[in-house]
Amino acid sequence: MIEHRLIAIGRLGRLPEAALFARYAARLRPRLLLTELTDGRGTAAEIRRREADALLGALPPAGFAVALDMAGAAPGSEGLAALLAGWRTANRPLCFLIGGAEGLDARVLARADAVLSLGPFTWPHALVRAMLAEQLWRAQAIAAGHPYHRGLRP
Repeated sequence: MIEHRLIAIGRLGRLPEAALFARYAARLRPRLLLTELTDGRGTAAEIRRREADALLGALPPAGFAVALDMAGAAPGSEGLAALLAGWRTANRPLCFLIGGAEGLDARVLARADAVLSLGPFTWPHALVRAMLAEQLWRAQAIAAGHPYHRGLRP
């Protein structure tokens, strides 16, 4: 099975969000490998440029890039499960990209094979990692017919 990666700007360290991310990431098959990159410095444009260089540099050349951005599609849990099933047929490393506080540079969005949103709210980036890992676990449970997801609740 081809690995999955989460490539993110910033380091979680010992934040409570790190434990929550680890809890869900450990359940995933294939495992979700985390690459943390240093925050950019300078003006907003410089930060986006530097962080784009880091994100794109950490992305495997054949990686299927999924950028997380507020302007992306918000498919819902069942929709994400269907998207993941389709993306996995490409037999490429599935790589989720999370930018820093200034957002993603246009180059990252242009390179992305898909752009997803966790909704219109602005979320702390440390929490986005945990939320993404949980949704990936939920999508895996949906695909396996596991009762974790209760999509038919009123």
